Amino acid sequence: MRFLRSKFILRFLRSKFILLLLECKIYFAFFTFQIYFAFFWSAKFILRFFGVQNLFCEYAIGVPHRVSTNQRREASRLYHSLYHPFPKLLFFMKFVDEATIEVIAGKGGDGCLSFRREKFIPYGGPNGGDGGDGGSVYLQADSGLNTLVDFRFKRLFRAKVGQNGLGSECTGKKGENFFIKVPVGTLVYNIETEEFLGDLVKPTQTLLVAKGGQHGLGNVHFKSSTNRAPQRITKGTPGEIRSLRLELQVLADVGLLGLPNAGKSTFIRAVSKARPKVADYPFTTLYPNLGVVSIELDRSFVIADIPGLIEGAAEGFGLGVQFLRHLSRTRLLLHLVDIAPLDSDPVQDTLKIIQELEKYSPDLAAKERWLLLNKTDLLLPEEQKQHCEAIIKALDWQGPVFQVSALSKQGCLDVCYKVMNYLEDK
Repeated sequence: MRFLRSKFILRFLRSKFILLLLECKIYFAFFTFQIYFAFFWSAKFILRFFGVQNLFCEYAIGVPHRVSTNQRREASRLYHSLYHPFPKLLFFMKFVDEATIEVIAGKGGDGCLSFRREKFIPYGGPNGGDGGDGGSVYLQADSGLNTLVDFRFKRLFRAKVGQNGLGSECTGKKGENFFIKVPVGTLVYNIETEEFLGDLVKPTQTLLVAKGGQHGLGNVHFKSSTNRAPQRITKGTPGEIRSLRLELQVLADVGLLGLPNAGKSTFIRAVSKARPKVADYPFTTLYPNLGVVSIELDRSFVIADIPGLIEGAAEGFGLGVQFLRHLSRTRLLLHLVDIAPLDSDPVQDTLKIIQELEKYSPDLAAKERWLLLNKTDLLLPEEQKQHCEAIIKALDWQGPVFQVSALSKQGCLDVCYKVMNYLEDK
């Protein structure tokens, strides 16, 4: 009896000890989680208070020194790792408009070497079937995607191989085709030959990028009057292997141009339901944003906002001209100019953007461009007309000119109606 009592007491104490350990683990995990949040939110406050955010922006855009693309990426990654409590999640959601992948089509199935074996039929003859064709690799445009970030983590894609042939003249099963979903507006290039393979501009559009191998022939194809028991077959051919470069060019009717803090993001917020980030420091926009401008029930167009350009962007300054490719499909460019900058001249700012466009692509520079003189609300009403006329005269601008205030939405609706009429006429 005493033995059973002591055994029960030991079991009771052991269960209590296990519960105590679990409680300690829970408290420790909760305490660690609190320390993690306290550290990163305090770092966030310090960065904002001391202006380190602008310091990282200056380093990332190459002011005052010229930096390479890798250095800009490292600066941006360093800033986000300090500023955001979950840097990995932020990195996963970033906009990616260029990727490289490798596609391997399936091998064709081999032919079968087989002979008919049946009772009372001594000379059954060959009955080896053909193999199945290898699966091919296709790219398919998907309207639900808007970035190539998925290809940062998976870059190798294989189609199924074809099944080998069987006896009784049975053909092997064909390999299943593999479809890779990409955003609408993706351009496809062969890395090895620099050949342009295709452009996916419509939803559900497909493009063959690697053809599957051909099937092999069974020995039934090689019988003849002189060779009644052929021992010959053919093997399936290997599928194509290609290294591809994918480039995304967003589909938009109108593109916005301008220096950082010219008011592009504010303008797209004023005319559409897009909500890009807006702040009082340069390079707030780090990737293109699309917005749909609805004039009436059946009249609308798509407008694209890209990160701002600075002088020397064609040589690698700032975010460079890597995002200008997204304006290649547009039919009209809206050039936004801050008419009351603090430390620069609006005329020189406009000429800088025009020079960078000409360096990047003469075709893009030749597109129809309208001038939008933004931030008119910063000037007195009696000064606006005189100041805008001086800018137009200094630029010798021959195209349409509009005076707008994206913040107060003054003049924005008139611009949208004129743009809609222009697109319909063209």
